[in-house]
Amino acid sequence: MKRLRLDISGTVQGVGFRPYVYQLAKSLALSGFIKNDAYGVQIEIQGKHCQHFLEALTKNLPPLAFIESIAQKMLDLDENEIDFKIEKSESGSIRSKIPADTAICTLCLKDLFDPKSPFYHYPFVSCTQCGPRYSIAQQLPYDRQHTSQQPFECCSPCHKAYHDPNNRRYHAEIIACAECGPRLSHTIEEMAIAIRAGKIIALKSLGGYQLICDARRGTVVQQLRQHKKRGNKPFALMVLNSDSALQWVEASEAAIHTLKAPARPIVVLNKKNALLAEEIAPGLNNLGIMLPYTACHYLLFHALLNTPTEQNWLHQKNEVVLVVTSANVSEVPLIKENDKAYQALNTITDLIVTYNRDISNAIDDSVVQLIEDKPAFIRRARGYVPTAIPLPNDLPCTLALGAYLKNTICITRANEAFLSQPVGNLNNRDSIAFYHETIQQLLKLLNVKPECIAHDRHPDFYSTHLAAQFKAPTFAIQHHHAHLAACAVEYGLTTPALGLALDGFGLGEDHQSWGGELFYHHGTDSQRLGSLQPLLQPGGDRVIKQPWRMAASVLHALGKSDWIERKFGQHEQAKAIATLLEKQIHCPATSSAGRLFDAASALLGLCEIADYEAQGAMLLESRVSVPTVDPAGWQIRDTHLNMLPLFNTLLNCDPAEGADLFHGTLAEALSLWVEGMAQSKGLKTVLLAGGCFLNKVLSEQLIQNLSAKNLKPLYPRICPPNDSTISLGQAWIAGNQFKDLVCV
Repeated sequence: MKRLRLDISGTVQGVGFRPYVYQLAKSLALSGFIKNDAYGVQIEIQGKHCQHFLEALTKNLPPLAFIESIAQKMLDLDENEIDFKIEKSESGSIRSKIPADTAICTLCLKDLFDPKSPFYHYPFVSCTQCGPRYSIAQQLPYDRQHTSQQPFECCSPCHKAYHDPNNRRYHAEIIACAECGPRLSHTIEEMAIAIRAGKIIALKSLGGYQLICDARRGTVVQQLRQHKKRGNKPFALMVLNSDSALQWVEASEAAIHTLKAPARPIVVLNKKNALLAEEIAPGLNNLGIMLPYTACHYLLFHALLNTPTEQNWLHQKNEVVLVVTSANVSEVPLIKENDKAYQALNTITDLIVTYNRDISNAIDDSVVQLIEDKPAFIRRARGYVPTAIPLPNDLPCTLALGAYLKNTICITRANEAFLSQPVGNLNNRDSIAFYHETIQQLLKLLNVKPECIAHDRHPDFYSTHLAAQFKAPTFAIQHHHAHLAACAVEYGLTTPALGLALDGFGLGEDHQSWGGELFYHHGTDSQRLGSLQPLLQPGGDRVIKQPWRMAASVLHALGKSDWIERKFGQHEQAKAIATLLEKQIHCPATSSAGRLFDAASALLGLCEIADYEAQGAMLLESRVSVPTVDPAGWQIRDTHLNMLPLFNTLLNCDPAEGADLFHGTLAEALSLWVEGMAQSKGLKTVLLAGGCFLNKVLSEQLIQNLSAKNLKPLYPRICPPNDSTISLGQAWIAGNQFKDLVCV
């Protein structure tokens, strides 16, 4: 006979871990108890088969459970104990994990369409293995009274299931049925009728409101685009299953696996045919596509398919494809409140479908692409946030306030970092309000108080001004150093490496615009080794929305200023821009790689005026067939990589030829530049970071080129390479710097 105490940390609350342990202990005739505590769960087991329990514990975990550590301690026997129980959760200082939201599981999906089930056609069916978590969490531990499900008192059958350790819904905090749970404001059939009639509906989904319409009706999609003020930015699509998706996109086994993952991200895949409306993703060769992730989504497909009764309908290919996009006007945060939805969406939609349970934390859909056939984030949100990111060492509690664009915040707790869902761009009142809400909510959920604050070096950013309002030491972190640090953290890298940072803009240590930089990176230290040859930005920040200005700058740098009016004379400022460039008035220099993409896209006639971020680069990438190399397309002098020779060649190319040449030549030039610096510094590892690495063609080509040169490229996988991961790098650098100061 033995008695053991096990303290387990990880994702073990709200995921069916306690009933799993209960059933395992009972099967081995062990007595004792399990309870949620401040760090995870605490277990005491007693009996003759404790070792068998330990061996079996990690073998068949519930799908959403994850064990990080198990601490064991021998205890004295309890002679009076005869049974194994699930005890009440401990309160106090909370260090447990916040579960992420997850898609409806196969068992609940079966209940949803089983006429004998009490959850038949109930839009909010869930269990310990699926459903909302973070989106309804208000504080920890994750118990029903700490969620927005709390106002709904269980009916007798649900109460019985909730308290039955042998039931799949034992302590499923959001257990509910049609008798006692949340209800939709409209029927599923009303939603289906509206969509069939070419209407746009707004649906309160798991993390916020969504706009939905029939993707096969180009006029309706265009109407949605105009109402949403979305310009030409692509919409996401939803289909019922992977076989249906394969009608519209090409997908490898890895891509299909990603589509079916419990997080149900949007997966960006190459178009397979042109049968869908061009208005979905104008000018692009790919589509963002996802599978349903709530019971309500599945019920909607069921209705749109005329309520099939055959058993296998969920897996059969069909042609129903929906536009499913966040219900907000461009650059304004996702709507989660019912009253705001009625105010903001009344003129955009024909039907607003809500329900009477609050969303505690608004969170958008995650977006993933496959880089070298492995998932890589474009947006890390629903299904993944707020899963902890492990740190190489413990840090003081650090709050990092993130970047100006694609903002997230990051909070560290011991050896973990918690990255928030994307807040958006900090350029409007609504986004800033959501920013403050996100900071306060994540601090509350983690139950921590920041010991130091990290922010960007730019003196004019809102986050920089906010940092000064905290009563804690502040640390200004250079933008690209933070980019590279985030990638290093992901790989647990604490040794020196080269860092290649390619993006649109980050304020450099010389107060100039950086964005194509090569660094020596080592933890909290960073040294700039070189950059792309700087180009002038006529009109300053206006070049971001007017790529033709960067094309004019390239023409000027090539000694072809007389071409500016000839090529871009339709823009009334063309003549003035040529003069500004000649006299270098209001033309700050930039080493940005993003501006090279803009210039190439405009010179090739693809995008002269952009109506969404990186449109020029995305249109350019969509024209690539097979990347090719112009061997005379670059020069490496001193520490600069000059790509101007390539642009001389592009002037005589059509868009497809030019796109192939631009991507192939840039990837080859960058790899040779990095190789030379790696040899001079005696380094093999290369960190890749910055928004330009969202470009699949460039990323894959560069990874292949560097690997062929016996270098080890590290590409971000668990976080996006763009500005939404800046806060993670800021937190790592500032936390270590503060730790060093305290230890002195």
